[in-house]
Amino acid sequence: MKILISDSLSKQGVEALEKAGFTVVVKSKMPKDELFKEIKDADGLIVRSGTKVTEELLAAADKLKVVGRAGSGLDNVDTPAATRRGIVVMNTPGGNTVTTAEHTMSMICAMSRRIPQATASVKAGKWEKDKFMGVELYNKVLGIIGAGQIGSHLTKMAQGIGMSVVAFDPYLAPDRAERMGVTMLDLDELFRRADVISVHTPLTPETKGIINAQAIAKMKPGVLIVNCARGGIINEQDLCDALKSKRVAGAAFDVFEEEPVKPDNPLLALDNFICTPHIGAQTTEAQENVAIGIAEQIVDYFTKGVAKGAVNIPSVAPELLPRLQPFLTLAEKLGTLQTQLVQGGVERVTVEYSGEVAGLSVAPLTIAVLKGLLNPIMEHPVNYVNAPIVAKERGIEVKEIKSTDAGDFTSLIRVRVEAGKASHQVAGTLYHKKEARITEIDQFKVEVVPEGHMLLIHNVDRPGVIGMVGKVLGDRAINILRMQCALEKRGGDALLIIGSDTEFPAAALNEIRASSNILSVKVANLS
Repeated sequence: MKILISDSLSKQGVEALEKAGFTVVVKSKMPKDELFKEIKDADGLIVRSGTKVTEELLAAADKLKVVGRAGSGLDNVDTPAATRRGIVVMNTPGGNTVTTAEHTMSMICAMSRRIPQATASVKAGKWEKDKFMGVELYNKVLGIIGAGQIGSHLTKMAQGIGMSVVAFDPYLAPDRAERMGVTMLDLDELFRRADVISVHTPLTPETKGIINAQAIAKMKPGVLIVNCARGGIINEQDLCDALKSKRVAGAAFDVFEEEPVKPDNPLLALDNFICTPHIGAQTTEAQENVAIGIAEQIVDYFTKGVAKGAVNIPSVAPELLPRLQPFLTLAEKLGTLQTQLVQGGVERVTVEYSGEVAGLSVAPLTIAVLKGLLNPIMEHPVNYVNAPIVAKERGIEVKEIKSTDAGDFTSLIRVRVEAGKASHQVAGTLYHKKEARITEIDQFKVEVVPEGHMLLIHNVDRPGVIGMVGKVLGDRAINILRMQCALEKRGGDALLIIGSDTEFPAAALNEIRASSNILSVKVANLS
């Protein structure tokens, strides 16, 4: 059995594979034609961030059964294409948590004391003590945007040097924040109070440019800003302008919108900006951890049939997967929809299985719900292995209920999420035993195909609402693929659901919200 390693990997990982009896081929930075030749008879592929695992490459892999990413990020792997071909994709989340948090803390310290600039000055033969006045971190306020695994570890280190920590994370349960010793704030208040701001979120449409000119205007003069998460979370041009004016005293990046960063990036010319070439996970310990981790996962998959760390299938017996797979898709979609409906820290998730599905092994389905619920909001991918752990770490109580009665359906999965003082519930079923449908959103009975971009408009049931919404979207050339209106059994409320293959522009949403007949407008992406 051949395992191809197409990026550099710690020798401990290679040795673990060879010890298990696999034929291991290690070739990094291969030309495209050589990579396509080597992949043709490979049973497994291990990559880091260098190899682009495209649909074209997967199509050339006649025997490939598993792709392993030594690390957490999967930006370079076409996971949907692999799933369509029945190829398992797995990663090693958490292997670089400590390393990345330490790098972030190092950047904060280096920036606050201007260590890189002072080093360059001394090496240039100068002795400019007065030029490099720094600031103490003791008694300063660190603002963390995204209090996941890395943010939590950074919190401990910051508290250890006498900093107080505030955080913005709408999905962190209050009791979890209390145990961490973190004060939870809304984003604007965090901007106003923090002396140092560090981002630790995934890059999503909601987090892209979350720190921009408008956000910087709310911050303390002289704030320090760090990004060791994902390029694009901070608007680079707006930050550059703020660094030039000294509104922001200093910034430190390990990641950029475009990598490798171009030499003419204006940030690089600024004396109050320091950076590293995306090395947050580059330590001997972290690289050994992820190398050994992915090797062991590959060995377990081929020898035991257990897919640890898989992001596109659960760790279940292969013979059970065909029957379970459609329900897994439905469960994950329900979780993904819920995370875009709720507001505030999630405290409790209840999953109710009714009808035939209750007779199956539902544990993987509950994990799929958690994966869909948590993955969009975490800084590192949430998969079928770590989803229960992530939920537990964030103080989320998870409960399962089974019932033989599914009402009008053969099988039904209902997910209720309690967050803050509110709760939402959604339910879904399978049509023809394979096609996922959402059948319930809160008090409304619906029939929704869970895919693409969705606009959910809770409105007063009065004439003209549908026409108004259609005109607003039509004026902006938004293609409406699907539309349905569900009425509340009691009262005069309605839920208008619109599906599209494109995002809904903010201007259109604001215009719809301005109508007196509109109670709420929410957007969900189920792509």
